[in-house]
Amino acid sequence: MTKAELVEKVASDTGLSKADAGRALDAAFDNIKKTLKKGQKVTLVGFGTFSVSKRKARKGRNPQTGEEIKIPASKIPKFTPGKGLKEIVK
Repeated sequence: MTKAELVEKVASDTGLSKADAGRALDAAFDNIKKTLKKGQKVTLVGFGTFSVSKRKARKGRNPQTGEEIKIPASKIPKFTPGKGLKEIVK
């Protein structure tokens, strides 16, 4: 499902216009991003939890040359599905 298809589905399910549904969806995504940027997590009960995970610096290899490279530490977004979502997918 693409974002456009999701906007259309939300609009039809809620009775909102596609423009309003798109703005609501964008606002939800923007607020999730802002919260993750602060290092906090977002929990949607029954759906899942968005959080930030930290990766330590590590050594890697360039697959073309075999040369050892240094991979810096980084932060990555992480999603953990909730029990309700897991049950639906089963």
